[in-house]
Amino acid sequence: MTETTLPSALAPAASTTGIAVHRTAIRIWLWSVAALVFAMVVVGGATRLTESGLSITEWQPIRGVLPPLDHAAWVAEFQRYKQIPQYRALFSTLDLNGFKFIFFWEWSHRLLGRLIGLAFAAPLVFFWLRGALTPALKVKLSAVLALGCIQGFVGWWMVESGLVHRIEVAQQRLAIHLLLASLTFAALIWIATSLSTRKAETTAFWQRGFGLLILIATFAQIFLGALVAGLRAGKVYNTWPQMDGGFAPPGDVLLSLMPLWRNFTDNVAMVQFQHRMVAYTLLALAFIQALSFIAFSPGSGAARRATGFMLIVILQAALGIVTLLLVVPLWAGLLHQAFAMVVLSLAAVNLQVLSRGSQRVEQGLLKVS
Repeated sequence: MTETTLPSALAPAASTTGIAVHRTAIRIWLWSVAALVFAMVVVGGATRLTESGLSITEWQPIRGVLPPLDHAAWVAEFQRYKQIPQYRALFSTLDLNGFKFIFFWEWSHRLLGRLIGLAFAAPLVFFWLRGALTPALKVKLSAVLALGCIQGFVGWWMVESGLVHRIEVAQQRLAIHLLLASLTFAALIWIATSLSTRKAETTAFWQRGFGLLILIATFAQIFLGALVAGLRAGKVYNTWPQMDGGFAPPGDVLLSLMPLWRNFTDNVAMVQFQHRMVAYTLLALAFIQALSFIAFSPGSGAARRATGFMLIVILQAALGIVTLLLVVPLWAGLLHQAFAMVVLSLAAVNLQVLSRGSQRVEQGLLKVS
């Protein structure tokens, strides 16, 4: 019996097809997980705005998958919530049905976290065992998995801060929690974009530097936005463009706490002022990037992305102003947080594409066994 082999002329085509199949599958998987992280950030914003984040007072990674299933279980869960300061200070008139409302926001947030873990880990194991990942991609995806695991612990660390001596979670821990989620989201998008087969653009060093600066500014703004949310700082100084009657509150208001460093995380005036200033900075950077890319690379993909990014940042700034003037209604707060993730995704895609230079996907992102 003789062995049948493919003609040598067909072998490269078969290999290329195999690479394309795995690359496409992995990109779809990563973008899907990124969409779940996006949803989790929005639901997390809802738990914060509805004061639901402390409604589940225990961390049960396995048993917590299911909500209470009968009346007795609901009553027991409600009794545990009644023991924390938030209930006595904010929800002392809450009945069982009202408790179920805030409980389900927090339960949905935690369930999404578990779903994301499964949606990432299971395909990772499949592609790993299939031999579809190079060592470089294994390291990147393992780092994302580690970020997700750390995020689970940080989430409980955040909740724990509001169970004994406070009526809300510590705003610093909330900011770290959101920053980790944003890093995970951006990493997923970065890796997925790197697997694109689009032709690499010729870019200048200063363009890549600009993209990096904008991405860093976006992360900083998200972190500061979480501080604003944690301190309810969006519910004071509800005027724009003035703040406390001027461009900035007086110095004795901005620096009223001692030691001075506390003002940057604990002072509602300073925290909101910081958020405004970084918003103006990001908007200016978006304008400069768009105008310079159009001037030096007219008609290029970089110019089109920079223009789109500028328009989205303008829209996000407008949403921020509306949210402030309306004293943070739920719909506006959630829309503002969702668009922050849109801004982050565009900044990550822009920098990744700018950074590719003359790299090619075939140089080691994927392999097929």
